Amino acid sequence: MFWFIYVYVLLHQLFYCIAFDTNRVIFAINAGGDVHVDSLGIKYDKDPLHNKIGVSSDYGKSLTIRRVPEKDFELYQVERYNHNSFGYDIPIIEDGNYVLILKFCEVYFNSRNSKVFDVSLNGMRVIDDLDIFDKVGKGVAHDEYIPFSIKDNTFVYNNMESFINNGKIKVEFLKGRKDNPKINAIIVYKGNINDFPKLRPLLEEEKPHHHRKRPSKKSTSENRYNPSSQKDPYAIEQPTMMWPVCVLICSFLCLVYIFCVN
Repeated sequence: MFWFIYVYVLLHQLFYCIAFDTNRVIFAINAGGDVHVDSLGIKYDKDPLHNKIGVSSDYGKSLTIRRVPEKDFELYQVERYNHNSFGYDIPIIEDGNYVLILKFCEVYFNSRNSKVFDVSLNGMRVIDDLDIFDKVGKGVAHDEYIPFSIKDNTFVYNNMESFINNGKIKVEFLKGRKDNPKINAIIVYKGNINDFPKLRPLLEEEKPHHHRKRPSKKSTSENRYNPSSQKDPYAIEQPTMMWPVCVLICSFLCLVYIFCVN
C-alpha cells in the first residue's frame, strides 16, 4: 500500500511538472548563488544581497541532496546566512492570492536544536522556531509554503492584515536562540497553494531517527516470541493452495449434478 501511494504521488508531481505555468512565478532568487533554472523550468535570479548582507556559502556542494532531482541540487547546496536578522524585498504589483515558497537544507549541523530561527513576512511571524535538521535531517531538501493574499495595498495572512509600503513586502529571517538564520532559495507564486508542485514525501529511511517510532520496551521472553509481530508464513500460501482445491470440488459437484439429472 505504501509503495502504491508513493507511486501515485510521483505521478501526481509529474503531472504538475508538465502542466506547471512558470509565468505565474513573479519572484525567484537563488540565495547565495548565481542564476539557475530548476527542473520545473523556473528561472532563479542571482542573489541580490551578494556582497551586501551576510555570507554566501556553497559548503553544501559536498553533499548529494535527497528528495529532489539532480538539477535542483544547487538550490539546496548554496545558501545565504547572517549573524543577525536579514531579509529580501519582494515587489507585489497586483491583487490576488500568492504563495511564498522557502527552500531550506541543513548542510552543516548533525543534530537538532543547533540552528533554530523564525521567519516573518511583511512584519508578521509566519514560521516559529524552524529547526531544519529536526524536520528532515542533514542533506535533505525541505520547503515551507506560506499562502497569503494582497488586496487594496493590504497584505493578508491568516485573516490578519498589514499595510504594504512602496509596493513591496519583506521576508525576514530572524536571529534565534541557536546559530544563524539562513535561506537557500525563495519563490513567490501567484496562485493557490494547491497549484504549486510540492516536494515528494519523505521515505521512512530518510526521516531523522528521532522521528521514527521507538519500539516499546518488553521483557526478554516477550521479545523471543511475539505472535502479533511475527509474519505468518502461510498468510499468502494458504489462499494460493486452496484455490485449485475449490475449483476441483466445484467441478466435481457440477459433474455429480449433471450425472444425477441425466
